[in-house]
Amino acid sequence: MELTPPLLLVIIGFSSLAAQWVAWLLRLPAILPLLIFGIILGPLTHVLQPDALFGELLFPLVSLSVAIILFEGALTLRFEEIRGLGGVVRNLVTVGMLVTFLVISLACWTLLRFPPELAALVGAVTVVTGPTVIAPLMRVVRPKAAINQVLRWEGIIIDPVGAIFTLLVFEFIVLRQEAESLTHLFWTFGLTLVVGLVLGALFGWLLGIALRRVWLPGYLQNFAVLAIMLTAFGFSNYLADESGLLTVTVMGIWLANMRDVELTEIIAFKEELSALLISGLFIILAARLDVNALIGMGWPLVGVLLVVQFIARPLCIVLSTAGSTLHWRDRLLLSWIAPRGIVAAAVSSLFALTLARSGYQGADRLVTVVFAVIIGTVVLQSLTSRPLARWLRVQQRKPRGVLIVGANTFARTLAAALQKLDIPVQLTDNSWEYYRQARMEGIPAYYGYAWSEHAENFLDLNETAQVLALSPNRHQNALAVYHFSHIFGQKNVAAIRTGNALRGRRATENPRFRRQETLFAPEQTFSHLSSLIAHGATIKATRLNENFGWLEYLEKHRGVIPLFARHEDGKLVAVKAEAAPELPCTLIALVQDDIS
Repeated sequence: MELTPPLLLVIIGFSSLAAQWVAWLLRLPAILPLLIFGIILGPLTHVLQPDALFGELLFPLVSLSVAIILFEGALTLRFEEIRGLGGVVRNLVTVGMLVTFLVISLACWTLLRFPPELAALVGAVTVVTGPTVIAPLMRVVRPKAAINQVLRWEGIIIDPVGAIFTLLVFEFIVLRQEAESLTHLFWTFGLTLVVGLVLGALFGWLLGIALRRVWLPGYLQNFAVLAIMLTAFGFSNYLADESGLLTVTVMGIWLANMRDVELTEIIAFKEELSALLISGLFIILAARLDVNALIGMGWPLVGVLLVVQFIARPLCIVLSTAGSTLHWRDRLLLSWIAPRGIVAAAVSSLFALTLARSGYQGADRLVTVVFAVIIGTVVLQSLTSRPLARWLRVQQRKPRGVLIVGANTFARTLAAALQKLDIPVQLTDNSWEYYRQARMEGIPAYYGYAWSEHAENFLDLNETAQVLALSPNRHQNALAVYHFSHIFGQKNVAAIRTGNALRGRRATENPRFRRQETLFAPEQTFSHLSSLIAHGATIKATRLNENFGWLEYLEKHRGVIPLFARHEDGKLVAVKAEAAPELPCTLIALVQDDIS
């Protein structure tokens, strides 16, 4: 029985969901299950044949999807964050990127006998690592703070920077094929650059002005940003062939760096859209992969993979870390970890389609090599990085930090008390005012939703052992509990009672969530504790032992609400008001001595 196009689309959608669920369940980079599902549906079973299913629509589908992916990635590149980075990260995304490009290009040219322009394109595409593969790997490996910081920020910054570099290389190669002379080549290339840069800046500025001055109603903002971005992409390609991707990347970077432009909801929308597009796109792209061609490349392809892993990356690290204070053990682990991900796969597939449409022979080999590099680096480094970090003794000590969901007054007061005990603390909140206040008080904070994809990439959980949901919004507490229970286990995640059950919302009325609302005594709700702090109560830490125990402590203070006991193992345990804490411990309690 022949499968109809609607049924095939349903299969793509369901497979995308299944792959993402498997990635979440096994805590793997999503790209691996997506590629596996795509290969099963395509080369292995021939259930899905994208070229036959989409026909002439395949190229615009991939093209528009890649444009959205690059735009979403560019929205995260803020220049003020780059200025705050160390020299090692700056070197990695400049000198290191160029070295990686040259070494991989040379390997493809000499080992695979690729034409110079195709070898250069492979080298350009594979310079990008990306946060979507780095962040899950870092949670498993748990390297020292310095290594974690370098790898995370390298992935975040090289995503848009590497994309722009790759686009420039691609534009030059394509125009070189079509140019009638050297003068014509540089004229056309210059025109493409000017159109991409000017239109990107212009559309980014106009859109930023529209958002800043609220020319668009709130319910239309996400749709408007998407529509205007796609308009910029199409108009740019109309003025200069293949300039659209550069335009939307510049547009995203420009928009991200405009002052007083609120992008939180837009980034959240783009994340959801990108997740949908990426999932479906990878199933489609992997289904087009020619496994026979992959196997047919044989040992030369293995040689390229060895060059990528054992020459390109180590040389990149040697040059980028020269003169730094990093220990040789740190540099060795940095030399091992550089998995390729989403941008490399999506962009290489689009470039291959573009080259094939222009009559370039052997364009599909670009996808074959890039996908081999992705699979090889992700699988090898996922399996070996943690044992290597342990062998090198560069893993962090057992996590003992606390992530607090909420940056309100009660959360900040508790965080300050924990900091005095030398407990690593992070706050997260989607309120800019609370976030700003936390930063002013010297408490590390993340602005946004803690369960978002943006947080997945930017929120460092390496030192986190426990999560406390202290938001006044019960629904947000529930989302945080569901999200982090899978990562840290239910026993390490708890929420405060808010006192307002928000009836009608199934997520917050779920018995599973009610079992996680275990912080403090039942009557010690968020509203009650916040009110006490507003009237002058403070949170203090006191050491209790056999000489100065629970009864002596109560005699000293006229009003005490115990919150946590910190035992010898360093873990915080929520204290019930009716139960005396086990001694010895450090008691963290809300003290009402100063309330008049």
